[in-house]
Amino acid sequence: MISIAKNGEPRSLTEHRATSHSTYENYAAKDELRASLVAEQFGLCCYCMSRIRSEADSMKIEHWQCQDRYAPRQLEYANLLGACLGGHGSPRHKQHCDTRKGNADLKWNPADPAHAIDSRVHYGTDGGAWSNDDDFSQQLDDVLNLNLVVLKNSRKGVLDGIVLWWKAEKARLKGPVPRTTFERELSRCSDGPSRQPFCGVAIWWLRERIGRMS
Repeated sequence: MISIAKNGEPRSLTEHRATSHSTYENYAAKDELRASLVAEQFGLCCYCMSRIRSEADSMKIEHWQCQDRYAPRQLEYANLLGACLGGHGSPRHKQHCDTRKGNADLKWNPADPAHAIDSRVHYGTDGGAWSNDDDFSQQLDDVLNLNLVVLKNSRKGVLDGIVLWWKAEKARLKGPVPRTTFERELSRCSDGPSRQPFCGVAIWWLRERIGRMS
């Protein structure tokens, strides 16, 4: 999970919210909303960081606070995220992200700068996701099911890749890798119109390394 910087909301959402009896259900321009969410999330699911596209059969529009219990927020752009299908139609133990979450609450929102999500989610050598906040760590497991084996394996692959890059750089330089090289790689992983799936693991690892050099 990585932080999401919200852009300006689609005009269609602004205009719809200003009409009488507006609800999420009668908002007709969901294609425009999907495109906006995918663009600001660099093509990644808000929770697991798998690839999403703006088509309805590739993603879900997630309400961080659910419509059933937080109806006033159903058309609030800050409350809307782009999520993967999360094993929709699979048994519950194989579901994840929004599909698994349903109407449950999460303590922290990746799109709220005040929640500082990048400092709350950490990764183990096996690709497991956890948090120093015990409540949120349990939510990563039970509410979002982010430690599903297939997700852990995908994150481990990214982690193994960035460690191999580091070792190759050390061998090439015949010594320690300088801070500027880590920063350049961090910029490469973070920038661009799209990001690689599960890149948040590499971003986290690089920030940890840079932090130790401060």
